[in-house]
Amino acid sequence: MKSWGKAFGFGALVWLLPFLIAFAAFPVRTLARPVFESIMSVAVAGAAVVFGLLYLRHVRNNIIREGLLVGLLWLSVCVVIDAPLMLFGGPMQMSLGEYLGDIGLTYVGIPVITTGLAVARSWKVTL
Repeated sequence: MKSWGKAFGFGALVWLLPFLIAFAAFPVRTLARPVFESIMSVAVAGAAVVFGLLYLRHVRNNIIREGLLVGLLWLSVCVVIDAPLMLFGGPMQMSLGEYLGDIGLTYVGIPVITTGLAVARSWKVTL
């Protein structure tokens, strides 16, 4: 990993920004759950893209490996912070199955995004 501190910090932000959006949009969850779920998917994807670009912009070697590793790290950070809140406290009180099928599956997109960004960089695509 090029920068563990930056990677963990950005991982926390990848979790925090969608969490803040979820907090603000929570009333939508009861009125139009599919809209809320779409908002959350876009928020997670947007955070992964923004912080993926910021993290990968200075990586020069093994960029695809770095993109995959940082995405897996961020996935882990999000689940470690998020799962206890959703399973044992907080406003949603989900079962493990609900969490994995709903929120957990959304987080799987993070390493897909960061790896895709890294592949694009490795092809010398201007981002």
